[in-house]
Amino acid sequence: MSSADALRRAAELLAEGDWQAAHAIVQDDPSSLAAWMHGIVHLLEGDSSNARYWYGQAGRRFPVAGEVRGEIEAARAAARSPGDGPGDAR
Repeated sequence: MSSADALRRAAELLAEGDWQAAHAIVQDDPSSLAAWMHGIVHLLEGDSSNARYWYGQAGRRFPVAGEVRGEIEAARAAARSPGDGPGDAR
């Protein structure tokens, strides 16, 4: 499975609420999209300190409370985007 395919799968897993399986995919991917999703994983897990770290790695603003569903949907859209590649999605 390509990195782009893996990140699309991770985004779907996040949407399904399976943050553990998504974490297994994103934790070893060096792209900014994976870092963003890694932050989302830790938001879902309830580990805001670790989530802040990963949002920083992704160069993204840390979301306010209640925005996690929107973050997941935005990450799904970025993972589906044909752009320059999943590592460049911001």
